[in-house]
Amino acid sequence: MTKVTDGAVTEAAHVLVAADKFKGSLTAVEVAERVTAGLRLVAPDVTVEALPVADGGDGTVAAAVAAGFERREVRVTGPLGDELTAAYALRDGTAVVEMAEASGLQHLPHGVFAPLTAGTYGSGELLRAALDAGARTIVFGVGGSASTDGGAGMLAALGGRFLDGAGQPVGSGGGGLRDLATVDLSGLDSRIADTDIVLASDVDNPLTGPKGAPAVYGPQKGASPEDVAALDAALAHYARVLEKTIGARAAEAALSPGAGAAGGIGYGALVGLAASFRPGIEVMLDVLGFDAALSRATLVITGEGSLDEQTLHGKAPAGVAAAARARDIEVIAVCGRLALRPEALGRAGIRRAYALTDLEPDPARCMSEAGPLLERMSAGIARDFLV
Repeated sequence: MTKVTDGAVTEAAHVLVAADKFKGSLTAVEVAERVTAGLRLVAPDVTVEALPVADGGDGTVAAAVAAGFERREVRVTGPLGDELTAAYALRDGTAVVEMAEASGLQHLPHGVFAPLTAGTYGSGELLRAALDAGARTIVFGVGGSASTDGGAGMLAALGGRFLDGAGQPVGSGGGGLRDLATVDLSGLDSRIADTDIVLASDVDNPLTGPKGAPAVYGPQKGASPEDVAALDAALAHYARVLEKTIGARAAEAALSPGAGAAGGIGYGALVGLAASFRPGIEVMLDVLGFDAALSRATLVITGEGSLDEQTLHGKAPAGVAAAARARDIEVIAVCGRLALRPEALGRAGIRRAYALTDLEPDPARCMSEAGPLLERMSAGIARDFLV
């Protein structure tokens, strides 16, 4: 097995760049482009293969498109009810659907949050578009949601009915679920039963409670402590009403890993779509053809904007490093900010990490000049490992 030893690759190098985005500054595709350019400044003849990766959150569709999927666009309902254009990816009957494309925080006006009323109806429309296009396997990447509605909006778009005591549809968002009296899932799109739906997420939170969607992620969506309490109660009520409708599995699903993902849309997928939960990076590495790319590599470069404790718990660099370590292939990481000690990196299978803040200590400049800095840093990696 080819290895990097004493700072140099022992035979002709084949570098695989499999990094996630640097959130707020570079997409995963741009990260790969900058790393490749930097490596070739010093080692112009090196073989570099780029495979941008994602863990199910924002950037998942872009990673699939970079790997050869076709980008499809559709008009859907945004989290506040306005119409917007969202994309999914399709190849050979497999669709990659990213809920943030339709229901993500990025669709809210700057500084405006709607923790009680933002909904996920558009995510259901996006799933329906994938079904219309012939998808029979759907990787449903969830993360970055603007909503905490337990996926009720998504299920409504697919034919579910969520009614108050007067038989009228409840209001949008998690806040509306407090008025929920009955749920009818008999009208759900019949194609769902013949479709393999995989819930891809990097979080394993339950639906409610101290580690549930409202408590952990509600504040990121603008929820006050009072809002968090109201949302937690509303989602617990939602689960109880669903239990009356479909039985004990509704209560069991509320406690399942991934139920609390993306404001509880994971719960809606588990209960209403019979989705199976898998760590997002594992799913995406399979979908993107990572194993075949890894078989050609002598050195892997991975990374994301911030390498920290969260990285070790299901984020893309940890998944890439684990797969490479299983094949005894050295892994280097690039990041904007490094908050992990060398021993923690080592346990994750990362030999060494390079941070933009080592070149530019000002965080604002690191963000604004991330591209040139990453290129410069990658040239340093080439000097350390490729020449």
